[in-house]
Amino acid sequence: MLKSSGAMGAATLASRLLGMLREILYARFMGDGPVAAAFKLAFMIPNLFRRLLGEGALTAAFIPIFKEKERTAGEEEMWRSANAVLSALVIAASGVIAIVLIGISALLAFDTPEVIGGVVGAGDQISALVNLAPKVSASRWFSAETRLMLELLRVMFPYMLMVCMAATFMGMLNARGHFFVPALGATVLNGTLIVAVLLIAPRYGETLEDQIFALAFAVLVAGLAQALYQLPMLRREGFRFRWIPPFRNETVRLVGRKMIPGMMGVAAFQLNVVLTQGIAWMVNPQIVASFDYAVRLMEFPQGIIGISLATFLLPTLSGLAAEKRYPEFRETLREAAGYLVFANLIASVLLIVLAEPIVRLLFEGGQFTPFATRRAAFALACLAPGLIAFSAVNILARAFYALGDTRTPMIISSFCLGVNVVLVLWLVGFLAQGGLGLANTVSSVLNVSLLLFALRKKLKFLGLSGIGKELWPMLAAGALAGAGAWGASMTWESWVGHKTVLRRIGAVFGPALLAGVLYGAFSLWRGVPQARVFVDMLQDRFRKSVPPDSPGDGD
Repeated sequence: MLKSSGAMGAATLASRLLGMLREILYARFMGDGPVAAAFKLAFMIPNLFRRLLGEGALTAAFIPIFKEKERTAGEEEMWRSANAVLSALVIAASGVIAIVLIGISALLAFDTPEVIGGVVGAGDQISALVNLAPKVSASRWFSAETRLMLELLRVMFPYMLMVCMAATFMGMLNARGHFFVPALGATVLNGTLIVAVLLIAPRYGETLEDQIFALAFAVLVAGLAQALYQLPMLRREGFRFRWIPPFRNETVRLVGRKMIPGMMGVAAFQLNVVLTQGIAWMVNPQIVASFDYAVRLMEFPQGIIGISLATFLLPTLSGLAAEKRYPEFRETLREAAGYLVFANLIASVLLIVLAEPIVRLLFEGGQFTPFATRRAAFALACLAPGLIAFSAVNILARAFYALGDTRTPMIISSFCLGVNVVLVLWLVGFLAQGGLGLANTVSSVLNVSLLLFALRKKLKFLGLSGIGKELWPMLAAGALAGAGAWGASMTWESWVGHKTVLRRIGAVFGPALLAGVLYGAFSLWRGVPQARVFVDMLQDRFRKSVPPDSPGDGD
């Protein structure tokens, strides 16, 4: 499990590092003001479909069927079912894109000052209708920030189709046993966006409002590149795209029935973020950007550990469920949960204790001011306690999908989304971006608790009691690591400070290194099995990297 998900995690790490570099460049290019908020909210909406499909509902519904076709009907029928699903995806996504683009264009056209009250001339009205970045700022219905967000969304929304295709290709490759190369697809996307923010956006116009559209167009190019990247390996596996009429196809109907409720079940955190960001936008657009930077930092360990394990688990658990090997199913799920808690606990502690030094090191500079650092760090400290729960939702939802149940996660996530909205409405007024983080943390903990309860009822018993015994020493190790990191951070700040880049690096990595040593040493001393497994893997990898002595060496 760790080797397969570790390969995925290594590829995900490369992608997340590039993604973090992209966010660093974004922060320094546009800060956390209204323009940054408009871009981030606009990108968040089509990007949600990557979360739902690439890491969620479509692959969760399709991969078990894809594996079942391979086992029972052979490869020819397996590829035929894949083509039918892809054909349906093209039709459905294209229809949604057309409706959204027409709707946005109609709203923007109706909202032009010329249409409303004849404030400007005909030339400006035409510009407002056809130009993706009109200069007209007077508006009756929309604020300037909302208008900019809608214009950016109109540019970026077709990204939805491209990323959905890339997600499906990646799921097919995962089902065929390929994890590392497909996971590198996100590096293609991030690399394209990095080039855009470094080389193209600064030359695209005179103001940030103009330059931000270069990043919007780059999203489309990056999505297409990510989809095309997967095709050569798929062709080597035997895939050839053929149009299959999807309307009466049995596989398409089955995937659709499982996918629609599953969209709520597997992406609770992402739906929470989008929904709460929409509420925050109405309160204060600046909250959107501050909270989004915190989300990106929190998603770094979540993607490397949680998403990698979940991606490995879906085809594995699906195969065990198809063969009714439920003892192995429970044991695989138990091991995955143990590894997830052990790895994410220390990450959560560090993100809470070192929130401000981390944000300062990565983002502060250019348009990202010290005040922006404090805002984002506060959001991160409120969001990071839920890291384990955010990741566990992905794993538990995939266990339900492997068992053919998409309805239960949907019901639970819908309820938790309602709880989250209530909490956000209550907290955002006086905690701002911190209120969003705290609300997402509480609702995700509730989500994972209800999923565990429902899965225990479904399987009669889960066999997770071993994790409970291991949890207390893990929590003690985490508390010790957090105390060590806090003490080291306070000492560094009072003696050394953070005025230079090297001092900022030390302010993060010094306390983090101490915390990691304390966490690992205490876990090994208390006999936490996950710690021993990780140490054994590292030792094994080290032995393989060191060549044995050649014959004749030595005495």
